Amino acid sequence: MNPRTSWFTRLSSQPYALSLVLLILGWIVVAFFQPDYFVPRNFANQLRSYLPLIFLAVAQTIVVIGGGIDLSLGALMTLASVVMVQTFGANPGPLETFAGIALGLLVAMLAGAINGWIVAYLRLQPIIATFATSSLWAGMALWVLPQPGGIVPQGVQDFVRLTVIPPFALIVIATMLLVWAWWLGTRNARALYAVGGSPQAAFASGVNVPFVKLSSYAVSGLIAGFAALFLIGDLATGDPLIGAPLTLSSVVAVVLGGTRLSGGAGSIIGSIVGAIVYYILKNVVAFTVFRTGLTPQWQTLIDGAVVVLALAGPGLARVLRPNPRRKS
Repeated sequence: MNPRTSWFTRLSSQPYALSLVLLILGWIVVAFFQPDYFVPRNFANQLRSYLPLIFLAVAQTIVVIGGGIDLSLGALMTLASVVMVQTFGANPGPLETFAGIALGLLVAMLAGAINGWIVAYLRLQPIIATFATSSLWAGMALWVLPQPGGIVPQGVQDFVRLTVIPPFALIVIATMLLVWAWWLGTRNARALYAVGGSPQAAFASGVNVPFVKLSSYAVSGLIAGFAALFLIGDLATGDPLIGAPLTLSSVVAVVLGGTRLSGGAGSIIGSIVGAIVYYILKNVVAFTVFRTGLTPQWQTLIDGAVVVLALAGPGLARVLRPNPRRKS
């Protein structure tokens, strides 16, 4: 067998193959409308702005693989971000900076663990439980920081906006993939996939199903905390309302990346690509609205249509796929 053909066959069979095609096509369209998009500095800035959603998409993927879903991730990220900003204080030094980051990550992980405890031990449906806790985390974020403001230490800003070659965002993404590759070889990874595929079979095999579910939500919350860190580092301030729209976006990125919402399968590779594709599609919509002279309301309508098509895409593909058993 030709090694090149074998490599292409393996790649095209991956669940995220479609998102890779959309990524390439999207970049071609963006390059046509915005020729300076791939200028190194602009490209690095674009990737940096994608990082919060990329982190949330990775966090959502871990929960979805375990058979759940988290509709509170955006609010959870917002809560972690305002906790960090408020802990930094008006004149943050090294101690305040460390304390703010540590406390924000801890709050995010605890909030995720609470989500997991409600789902795993109280046995509420994940979509209902996390929809309810999203209001709780959003309310707490407003209580911590009633209005946008606060100071982010310059060191945090410099770290997030680090200018290096290759772009810092690519280094962050590569680190995620390395950690993911290591984690896939652990027993915890096998347990999570087993729980997502069939909780009953996993339980019969000796897997502590409730604990695995709780752990997946806790880890997801921690990753959302890192999303909060990169968000405030990029914005240089706090905002108690900024994260809510990113929850649905994270689900769209997961679906675009080929991860089944039914659980038991998936990879963060597709979700990372899906998050980038999501932003590229939004850029293409913005260019189209601008070039055609449509009002801004049309952009909101088209954005919504893109989200619906992205979520419905896998189902439509299964419906339209030829059935070899069906005779013409």
